[in-house]
Amino acid sequence: MGQLASKRDGLDLGVIPRVRFSTNEDGPPRYSPHQFDGSSQRNDSLQIPPTIVVSDMDPSASELRGSRAELRRSSLYSTLDLVPQLENYASTLPRRLSRPRPSLVALRSAFEEEQAGVEATTTDSGVSSLPGGGNEESQTPQESVPVRFGWVLGVMVRCMLNIWGVILFLRLSWITSQAGILLTWVITLMSVLVTSVTALSISAIATNGRVISGGAYFMISRSLGPEIGGPIGMVFSFANACACALNTLGFAEVVRDLMLEFDVVMVDAVNDVRIVGVITVTILLLISFAGMEWESKAQILFFVVLLVSFANYFVGTFIPPSIEKQAQGIFSYRSDIFISNLKPDWRGPEGNFFQMFAIFFPSTIGILSGANISGDLKDPATAIPKGTLMAIFWTTVSYLIITVTVGACVVRDASGNISDIITGNVTDGCVGLGCNMGWNFTDCIESQSCKYGLANNLQVLGQVSGFYYLITAGVFAASLSSALGFLVSGPKVFQCLCKDNLYPYIGFFAKGYGKNNEPIRAYLLCYVIALAFILIAELNTIAALISNFFLCSYGLINFSCFHASITNSPGWRPSFHYYSKWTALFGAVISIVLMFLFTWWAALATFCIIFFLFGYVNYNKPKVNWGSSVQAGTYNMALSYSVSLSGVDDHVKNFRPQCLVLTGPPNQRPALVDFVGSFTKHISLMICGDIVMEQDRQARPQEGTDWLVKWLNKRKVRSFYTPFTADSLRVGARHLLQASGLGKLKPNTLVLGFKANWRDSSPESIEDYINTIYDTFDSNYCLCILRMMDGLDISDLFDVEVNQGFEPDESVETDNQQSPEKESADNISDNVDTDQIKTVFQNDQGKKTIDVYWIADDGGLTLLVPYLLTRRKRWHRNKVRVFIVGDEQNMEEGRNEMIALLKRFRLDFLNVTVMTDSEKRPNAKNLSRFVDSVAPFMLHEEHQEGVSSQEQRQSAPWKISEKEFEAFKLKTERKVRLNEIIRRNSQHAALVLVSLPVPHSDCPSALYMAWLDTLTCGLHCPVVLIRGNQQNVITFYCQ
Repeated sequence: MGQLASKRDGLDLGVIPRVRFSTNEDGPPRYSPHQFDGSSQRNDSLQIPPTIVVSDMDPSASELRGSRAELRRSSLYSTLDLVPQLENYASTLPRRLSRPRPSLVALRSAFEEEQAGVEATTTDSGVSSLPGGGNEESQTPQESVPVRFGWVLGVMVRCMLNIWGVILFLRLSWITSQAGILLTWVITLMSVLVTSVTALSISAIATNGRVISGGAYFMISRSLGPEIGGPIGMVFSFANACACALNTLGFAEVVRDLMLEFDVVMVDAVNDVRIVGVITVTILLLISFAGMEWESKAQILFFVVLLVSFANYFVGTFIPPSIEKQAQGIFSYRSDIFISNLKPDWRGPEGNFFQMFAIFFPSTIGILSGANISGDLKDPATAIPKGTLMAIFWTTVSYLIITVTVGACVVRDASGNISDIITGNVTDGCVGLGCNMGWNFTDCIESQSCKYGLANNLQVLGQVSGFYYLITAGVFAASLSSALGFLVSGPKVFQCLCKDNLYPYIGFFAKGYGKNNEPIRAYLLCYVIALAFILIAELNTIAALISNFFLCSYGLINFSCFHASITNSPGWRPSFHYYSKWTALFGAVISIVLMFLFTWWAALATFCIIFFLFGYVNYNKPKVNWGSSVQAGTYNMALSYSVSLSGVDDHVKNFRPQCLVLTGPPNQRPALVDFVGSFTKHISLMICGDIVMEQDRQARPQEGTDWLVKWLNKRKVRSFYTPFTADSLRVGARHLLQASGLGKLKPNTLVLGFKANWRDSSPESIEDYINTIYDTFDSNYCLCILRMMDGLDISDLFDVEVNQGFEPDESVETDNQQSPEKESADNISDNVDTDQIKTVFQNDQGKKTIDVYWIADDGGLTLLVPYLLTRRKRWHRNKVRVFIVGDEQNMEEGRNEMIALLKRFRLDFLNVTVMTDSEKRPNAKNLSRFVDSVAPFMLHEEHQEGVSSQEQRQSAPWKISEKEFEAFKLKTERKVRLNEIIRRNSQHAALVLVSLPVPHSDCPSALYMAWLDTLTCGLHCPVVLIRGNQQNVITFYCQ
């Protein structure tokens, strides 16, 4: 064996030998055998697997193209068989190309072929095309690196800024005055409970695989599928736009109040808020246009301002209040004020617990701010759990502390009038807590005209603080940072939704710009929506509406986590383990309950929108496969029900014709598919069996099964497709009869197409076809054979290979017919993309009749199939006529008995005809035509010299001897006569069903084939030869 080629004189013992692809002046790339030098391996008998090195010999070109050496180590078993590595699993990573593993065929190739294959994979440039070879980075031009954030700046700070919103500074003190300190804590902790459980669910989902951009929408849609994810994506994006308007209005209100302090009025109080809001949101839009880098710098500035304002507030609570502050109800920390403010004091129409809850809850909705920009995080799986939970903890602490401090320092009512100070000890007639502190606010309390205090002034935090305008700056920072965060989050979620193309006319907003793929168009749309709500200028109304949108999103996020956990899917492996499926379920339930407790009409409106959007996506069936938990749940349910069904005994009342249909490729026999689908859809099992001959196996494309399943789905046929490779039709059908199905979901009826070309086929193919029928009855299966006037197979339209069990074999085909493997494979794939060919079973049948010739009692399948057909929209106007055999003397009695039987079966088949002339001799011309049809298959014993009769029978078992023809002559005449009756009565029927005669074991296959042909010939409508397995499939009993 050769040694490793190297420019060096020897190899170090510690260096792993490598296979090197090189490009130099000596010639094209070379592959050197990967064996070790025996001298270098004397002390170690274990051979270390080689490493394939793919490199470019031009270092300057390598640097320019940004390529690097690719090390791909082979396994112990084979050079091509590689060890596990990330590149083979990176197909879902953004901007990364998946690296395919060598196929099983390549791995099974001979050693010489393996070496030749490795040599062939190199190119003149020296870049390997082995699986995973090359470098995708070197194939694309150098692009600017996008900005990526860690868990502190990307998630925690962003979430804290969105949670510290306008509610904290403008509504928390008012909520404390209404609900009291205790209930405000309850409201805060209940909100935190919902958000904490949701954060745990988010953390679990975010750590179950790579999360790209899209935030809550991406998580829900990839967990519950597009039907649920699409509606939530729309609603959540809209909710973010509304939240942007909410925080912008809060900022505008503060600016308006500040302007009033300096006697500046542009129009009036309401319109000033609108004007400032429009200007503010426009500036925020421009910041968003600048990109995530500038947006993050603005958020850092806002965060610093907020921390300074909080410090200013807490310092102010310890500063002894001045006379002016005392007149406004601020008295620093006092136990009597704290005790008084512990209990609620509901005032006005909004004075109730759930209304306060609804107004406060939007202050906690910022927990998704970090997840919504998951595409801009360095490591979303680590950053989202850590940053979100830390943000919830610190903001909860701040809300609780501010509630206690402001409730311990400020009374509920104060006049702000310095003259209300009490001089002396005269407190007679004084009302309110201020009396104990030397202030008489009785007049404003009784007249309800107090302008200061917790219950009347929304600027309490600023008045308590050490420097008022620092709190104003904090309000600015909180409201602007939240507004900016929602303005960025909403469009990024909406952009991901638009890229998935679940709804029409939104693809326009999917386009991104710049190195961070900024959704500029979605920014503009969010800006327009925010403007519309800013013009409403009602903070409380918008807050209640937003609460429902976000609660709905929280509920579905929690349900996604619960559903993914309960389905026990092997793909659900979150690296974040501190969650529970039951807490997730609790979070989902409590979110929905809170929606209706807050504002029931908004909850109903939200669900109506969700259901409408859900219905649209569910109707269109988007062609996406995200491996959702719904798929896993469906599998679990199907498996559970299938297993449980196996323990239930069959009952005649629950009999369903579960059909194995030998269609071949279903797109080549659409009439057979449509016929069976007409009575099995939504009722019973249908399996399209495709028996692929061994010689045609290589001509089938590997993706053929998927294409044919897509063809069935496009045709809206609810059927499974099962290809099976066999040497003959009979062998394949026999195996399918035994192995198809699962438990009770197993076929009980075989459906065949009629072999219309039997006269021109080889005797072996006829024998194969008839033996398939024999095997069907031996397996205790029911049987249906469909015959169409123009035949079933449409493969001539496409010039493709067909199953020789149904079509002429090679001996009777034209010499110039070509069927190369490549052409056959291409044709099958092209057929799937052609328009669906319409068959007679897809047309409305009008008021024609379905004629049933119930010649033999087979258990009732002959009646059940037409009944199931009449339940379909296309067949419901067809009347079923039943024809039975009888004699002329008892005709009326036989008819009445049959009508009574049909009534007891609860079948609305009242048109019964008794055929009294079925035993008459057939027309001589028709009988002569039958004799001519079987003449080529007759065995003429007297013309064979030197060959015994037994030898002739063994060499041609399908042929009909004169003795056999005479023995079955009466049966033959009756079938010819029955065909005459059928043609006379059913020329204008929509469908004819005839009882299939059961073949005798000594009946030659050619004779039986001729009987089937005779029974069904001469009709322009579809004819079905049908036979049950002699067991009841319909009953008139109720148990």
